[in-house]
Amino acid sequence: MSRRYDCSEPMERTRGIAESVSAVRRGELIVLPTDTVYGVGADAFTPPAVAALLDAKGRGREMPPPVLVGSVRAATALIEDLGTYGQDLIDEFWPGALTLVCRANQNLLWDLGETKGTVAVRMPMHELAVELLKETGPLAVSSANATGKPAARTVAEAEEMLGDAVSVYLDGGQSGHAEASTIVDLTGSIPRLLRAGAIPEDKIRSVVGVLLTDEDEDEDLTAEDEDLTAEQAAKPSLTKDEPAKPSLTKDEPAAAPDEPGLSLRKDDNAS
Repeated sequence: MSRRYDCSEPMERTRGIAESVSAVRRGELIVLPTDTVYGVGADAFTPPAVAALLDAKGRGREMPPPVLVGSVRAATALIEDLGTYGQDLIDEFWPGALTLVCRANQNLLWDLGETKGTVAVRMPMHELAVELLKETGPLAVSSANATGKPAARTVAEAEEMLGDAVSVYLDGGQSGHAEASTIVDLTGSIPRLLRAGAIPEDKIRSVVGVLLTDEDEDEDLTAEDEDLTAEQAAKPSLTKDEPAKPSLTKDEPAAAPDEPGLSLRKDDNAS
């Protein structure tokens, strides 16, 4: 049976945090308030707990949860490299509503799902959440809602969707933002915006300068399509109605047509 704690009351808050820490250590799920929306959390280093989190949301391993931390030091222990702009983004927006996707520390023994060697990490700007995270250590946390439903902004909304799948609900009042966090991918040479969120795109650009978006990718694909069309138009037709002209150079065979490749990138998501 789930337990809910009203964290506006000092005694309830203390008891709720203690119960949440115990639940996490037992491999159970908790719901906690953050500076964006409510999150459902589990010990990031307990694979069955992470699997239970995904099951509670109705989500598969192909959508691994991000990780919330209580300090920058805890975050850097989880990743291999912040890249060129990671530290600048942390200095500007952490704690806050910015999730950074980085290469994961390959020495860690965890299983968040099909991460392809990456981890999405964030330090929230929420006193209760940070206090809890400093007790539990890194938590796998996703928005506290069933997949396809709106993210919960109150503990009651979270409880309605997740029910007894969660052991402890921490009620911190209404969450700070209607939007979830902004997600930026730092695994490439140029930062890429994976999801627009609480931190506007222009503020991210003010730190990193160049920020790739889906619109940039669409423009690249369109340009490649136009180049391919122009290339095809310039080549002779090889259909039976218009036979190809023979080569006039005896020892030089006709060149095969080029097939330009397209690079596709996937999006991520987080609380």
